[in-house]
Amino acid sequence: MRVLVTGSAGFIGRRLVRALAAGGHVVAGLDKHETSESAGAEYVCDILDADSLTRAVRDFAPDAVVHLAARTDLDGVALEGYAANIDGVSNLVEAVRSTPSVRRCIWTSSQLVCRVGYVPRHPLDYQPDTLYGRSKVKTEEIVRASDGGGREWTLVRPTTIWGPGVGPHYQRLLRMIRAGHYFHVGRAPLMKSYGYVDNVVYQYGRLLEAPRSAVHGSMFFLADYEPIDLIAWCNGLQAAFGAPRIRTLPRAVAAWLARGGDLLNVVGFRTFPLNSFRLNNVLTEYRFDLSATQAVCGPLPFTMQQGIEQTVSWFEGLEKNRPHHADEGFRPRPTMPFGP
Repeated sequence: MRVLVTGSAGFIGRRLVRALAAGGHVVAGLDKHETSESAGAEYVCDILDADSLTRAVRDFAPDAVVHLAARTDLDGVALEGYAANIDGVSNLVEAVRSTPSVRRCIWTSSQLVCRVGYVPRHPLDYQPDTLYGRSKVKTEEIVRASDGGGREWTLVRPTTIWGPGVGPHYQRLLRMIRAGHYFHVGRAPLMKSYGYVDNVVYQYGRLLEAPRSAVHGSMFFLADYEPIDLIAWCNGLQAAFGAPRIRTLPRAVAAWLARGGDLLNVVGFRTFPLNSFRLNNVLTEYRFDLSATQAVCGPLPFTMQQGIEQTVSWFEGLEKNRPHHADEGFRPRPTMPFGP
């Protein structure tokens, strides 16, 4: 199968391109950033450039398209800032429609089409509370309204994805755990539907190869089938690093610190790691029903412990090559993960 992966320079995209190529597919990556890890043809193209995008899709003539390219941060100030998730999707729909070779598309959305902690009753039950989430609702609406460009189509909603290659947002979490600066909030288990990146890559591969009747017009959450306990996950990372034991902070104290963070954010200290929004995200459980995904994709190849070991190994290598700055000796105050 000839597969075009958009967003191929991203966290999931890089690993998906390599995995599909290793599985015998002919793969091309498309991204606005160059990457040295391409497993085949590579198109440097912004999906907001409709003409260039259409030329690239037609040139490669794929059998299938996996669409990952998106703006994914939560820092936008207007919906128009997430044009890649709206206009870019419309452009790709038209590129697919005009490329006869394409038979199937997987369109990537996000769990954040609903606020953290809200489990939708059906695929059209949207409850976004961020601009990013609203933009991903637009993604889904465009795909549905266009019938996926007139091809077989599937929408997927990855949850919080972790593993080797994770971006700076979660690298900071790993760095804090490794240095002994991270803390738990409360002692109760916090169950969340997280996904180890290579399990999610595996799910993309299975959805590409599944019978049309199993996937066409459907939406699937992508994550490990069983939710993880956030406390156990962080303790596992701490143990794999050989780091100091993670301390626990009472919830009331964390809430007080978060309110202080809110004030610091208001006066311009946007990088302060703890505020009420982030604390709420961390403390809010979310468990999605992955039974439909499991029925199509089958057993996953990696356990949480295997994922932890591979993540720690990757991160240790990353840290060895990370430039050291003059302020490296400063010991930051304890912090916590930033939520999905």
